[in-house]
Amino acid sequence: MQTKKFNAVSAAVACALLSNGLMAQEDKSVEVIEVKGIRGSLTSAMDIKRESSGVVEAISAEDIGKFPDTNLAESLQRITGVSIDRTNNEGNQVTVRGFGPSFNLVTLNNRQMPNSSSLLTSGISRSFNFREIAAESVSGVEVHKTGKADVSSGGLGATININTARPFEMDEFMAAWSAKAVMDTSVTDGDSVTPEFSGMVSKTFDDKRFGVLASFSYAERDSHVDRIGTQGWSRGYPGQANPDTSAIDTSKNPTLATWRTPTVDLEESNYSRDRINGQVVLQFRPTDSLTTTLDYVISRLDENGKMNRMSFWFDNVQEGAADENGTIINPSRMNDELNFWAWEYNFETENDSYGVNFEWRATDALSFELDLHDSTSHSNPGGLPAERIANLKNPFGDLAPVHISADFSGDTPIAYYDDTGVPGGAYAPENIEADLYQERGYEIENNIQQIQLFGKWLNMETGALDAINFGFAHTKYDVDSNNIYSDNFALGNGTLDISELDYEFRPGGVGFEFLPIYSANDFLDLVREQSLYNEADVRRNGISEETTAVFLSFDFVTDFNNMPINASFGVRYEETDVESYSVQRPVVGFNWITPIQLAKVLAAEELTETLEGDYEQFLPNLDISMEITDDLVARFSYSKTIARSSIGAMFPATSLDLHRAGGPFRASQGNPNLLPFESQNVDLSLEYYYDDGSYISVGHFRKQVDNFISTGQIESEIEGPNGPLTDPSVSARANCPDGTVTDPVAACVSQPGDPAIAWEISTPLNLDATRVYGWEFNVQHLFGETGFGTVVNYTMVNSADEYDVYSLENNFALTGLSDSANFVLFYEKDYYQVRAAYNWRDEFLLSGGLEPTFTEAYSQLDISASYDINDHVSVYLDGINVTDESTRRHGRFSNQLIDYETYGPRYNVGVRGKF
Repeated sequence: MQTKKFNAVSAAVACALLSNGLMAQEDKSVEVIEVKGIRGSLTSAMDIKRESSGVVEAISAEDIGKFPDTNLAESLQRITGVSIDRTNNEGNQVTVRGFGPSFNLVTLNNRQMPNSSSLLTSGISRSFNFREIAAESVSGVEVHKTGKADVSSGGLGATININTARPFEMDEFMAAWSAKAVMDTSVTDGDSVTPEFSGMVSKTFDDKRFGVLASFSYAERDSHVDRIGTQGWSRGYPGQANPDTSAIDTSKNPTLATWRTPTVDLEESNYSRDRINGQVVLQFRPTDSLTTTLDYVISRLDENGKMNRMSFWFDNVQEGAADENGTIINPSRMNDELNFWAWEYNFETENDSYGVNFEWRATDALSFELDLHDSTSHSNPGGLPAERIANLKNPFGDLAPVHISADFSGDTPIAYYDDTGVPGGAYAPENIEADLYQERGYEIENNIQQIQLFGKWLNMETGALDAINFGFAHTKYDVDSNNIYSDNFALGNGTLDISELDYEFRPGGVGFEFLPIYSANDFLDLVREQSLYNEADVRRNGISEETTAVFLSFDFVTDFNNMPINASFGVRYEETDVESYSVQRPVVGFNWITPIQLAKVLAAEELTETLEGDYEQFLPNLDISMEITDDLVARFSYSKTIARSSIGAMFPATSLDLHRAGGPFRASQGNPNLLPFESQNVDLSLEYYYDDGSYISVGHFRKQVDNFISTGQIESEIEGPNGPLTDPSVSARANCPDGTVTDPVAACVSQPGDPAIAWEISTPLNLDATRVYGWEFNVQHLFGETGFGTVVNYTMVNSADEYDVYSLENNFALTGLSDSANFVLFYEKDYYQVRAAYNWRDEFLLSGGLEPTFTEAYSQLDISASYDINDHVSVYLDGINVTDESTRRHGRFSNQLIDYETYGPRYNVGVRGKF
């Protein structure tokens, strides 16, 4: 339900502007100028910070095609107040002042960019993935920490603008290239050395009347991740009758609540990724006052992965004692099984952006800019599942009585099993059978069509008023998603013949004697060959969001007691209309197939649901800076900013998320009437620019955030087309569970006389507010002509609401909130550059709700060095995570391990040239 045409309002405005020749001149207040080297890059970023209105941080390319880090997110974390989230030890999303990726707006050349994802675990969000863009094509990045009337809304934490090169910004002719070998020390399956190369060519003609620029980059990476972990902790599933609670400290846990995990896992993953980035820019200047720019930006990300997991699965805990907090640290279960999992990940993302920009200086005092773009992000074109999952196991119960247990008393869990009652052992081929398969994933197409008109009037006379800025914007944001899912949980007891499946066991660790190695794709091939594949169910959801905005701001230049003052006051008004839809086959009942699985029984016909919502916003801002002395600048900023709700939270359909025989039963429903998060922001800073490229700054910020989304939860029946959904497993009929998804046994299917299911239904609601405040300290110092320099910064962030691990309520707390620090030391002189960069981030809440996930404190050391062979060619070396740091996540308490992941260091060796 997506249109590829601008709506009538946008088209009419565009045509009217073009017919009158209204084209604009870009605001150069934060333009990234061409620089060279580490010192030049830092000096340029400092100048941007000093001259900007509001609080703006920046990173400039050290040279054409040379960004400070190999990844944009890795560079952004060097800025005060900016932290990053990593996937596979590679920066992919950013957190600013404690506000995570969904609270920050990322733009490309001041244009809002779309996003799409393939994995169900990634959800459907607006968050930009920095892994999809090559750093070599970027000339600079600006982080606007305060709101401005002429900046697109959506960045509550910050608006991050990525600038790419234009031919008119270059010399008459310029060419740059680089080639490097990426050496990943973690790789066990694939190539430990993979190539990356990039190139850029720019040429202008007829004294910069016409220009063309083309850039291209290609990158391959193979990597490996080792993980020990669980599938989370809760007080409900798995259950345990009469746990030993004698050690619980009742002063902290007076209700004697206990927490258990359903699994303890050992796994290894191998990934392969190809990335292509390209850009073509044409610029034409028919007159001195008119510039036209046409551009096309492309990126392609193709990622494949294989994961194998050894898992002990506790469907319930028979014995186990709690520690002082209530964590069951020694769960055990008799007559169970071992589980041997395999995953296959195969997905791609295609991003395309077409844009046109007109700049026109109508008079010396009046200028205009008109910018239009149509950008699309499309994940998994063709709608193939992104994940394929298979499981092998031992026969359940008395047929193969494996006793399983685990020890969570230390930092790393240890798993135990006893298979002495199994002839041949639990790993013998005759004691292994098929269990289940799942296929799942998204196909998402996210299209953004945007038109922006900027106008600026300069006061050519005397007076405090320096300029008036005004404009209009219309953004159409469309998302269409297909949620693809297929499974069969009834492949055991010889149903699937696995005699042709190629599998083996490798040595494991920490109590896991072996790790299974086989292909989920091969497993699925057998499923299809033996006609055991169930046709995939596709649920379609989408949203159309249209925002129309106008803005007006005034710039003033004056003085007070001979101290120059710059001030800017503006307001942005926006109207947003939202329409969401869901198309799916409704559930009419359940089919009890295995002791655990209740499979959905779907209606024959699809049902369409639509809901609408709307809201309006006034977003004022005030920025004042005063030069107390020539070197000392004080700032005050006030702004109101917003961040729009997650896309997935606004779909109208009810999703049945968990439905096991005997429970629990959990469901969720979206809410298209969600209002955006609103933040009232105040910033104060003092900046001392005491030498060339050197300064000290201290800043304080406060954010009062309203309309935070929390989960409202009720217990209720859910009506299907034929009445309330019922549970056939409560009053078991003869020979049940039995049957398959495609061949159900009538007695094992929901009937009107069965008990109605009481569902825990979660709905996102605007319920909460919070206050965030903190300090930012930064020192940048160049040691004269010695070639040495350093950057040291520290950010302290606090909130009025923090997660209380001893509270059993649905806690509201801000995710991503943590202190962070950077220490960079470099040497640059003559032909040499050497840099060491240390980054630290304190523990933070990754996800909240009924049961939290915390990411523990993490630090990383990166190094780089280069040597200029001559003016045109240099060689370089990069080291990422050279101290081989690991990532650890846990639940309420540190021994509630969720993930312990190791990645290994990564090194780049390359050559770079320009002429």
